[in-house]
Amino acid sequence: MSSSAHAQQGPAARRAAMAELVLAEGSATAAELAERFGVSLMTIHRDLDELERQGIVRKFRGGVTAQPSGVFESNVQYRLKSMRPHKAALAARALKSIEPGMAILLDDSTSTLEIARLLRFGGITPLTVVTNFLEAINLLADRRGIHLMALGGDYDRLHSSFLGVSCVEAVEQLRVDVCFASTSGVDGGFAYHQEQHIVSVKRAMLDAAARNVLLVDHTKLGRVALHRVAPLSRFDLLLVDDGASPEALRDLDEHQVRYEVCATDPREGDDRTGVT
Repeated sequence: MSSSAHAQQGPAARRAAMAELVLAEGSATAAELAERFGVSLMTIHRDLDELERQGIVRKFRGGVTAQPSGVFESNVQYRLKSMRPHKAALAARALKSIEPGMAILLDDSTSTLEIARLLRFGGITPLTVVTNFLEAINLLADRRGIHLMALGGDYDRLHSSFLGVSCVEAVEQLRVDVCFASTSGVDGGFAYHQEQHIVSVKRAMLDAAARNVLLVDHTKLGRVALHRVAPLSRFDLLLVDDGASPEALRDLDEHQVRYEVCATDPREGDDRTGVT
């Protein structure tokens, strides 16, 4: 669409198009957006203020980004599009830890959402799946053989999940076989996340499970965020894709983390493991 056509759009349509562009490209400057949409910088900044208020993007000096930082997690719509092949590889390996008759917990990460996508095929039933992630709930709601337990709480639009005290209390009443979780960063023997209200739910989930499996794509290794979620010793297994650098894997070895490296392309295979 030309800039003149964009300029004729109403504010709501323009903001929706702007959000789609930033979520697709990761970031943009205000000047680029003003040229792209054929409106003034003042109008662009008003639009960006509204998109930031909605939790879709995050402003920085001179522009806007959908990418995460050490303090802010990215919008779920951005995370849904990010690192999909790598997350799918982790999910395929995680599926091997699930057996018929189990009760499992899925957190509100897009990494564990890939597990839900695989469970839709119904190859592992009967199965009880507990989650606070609306995206996973929608995927599994009509699956035969899956007993779905949706955790309630305060709905958070940025994460498309249910959080808060009531969610934590609901988790504390449960005992499941395996919890599958992801975090925003892993470094120095700890898992990290940006937001405290997410951390409290993840910690409750880890406490509610007999075994815990952490799924992290390679971009999260060597990255920290504001809050420590848990030491990596809390996880029975860490799954990472084959984009992980030797330095990042050495850090896991030094902290005696049991991990497996999953091939992004299943046809290529990769049996590298680290168990110390």
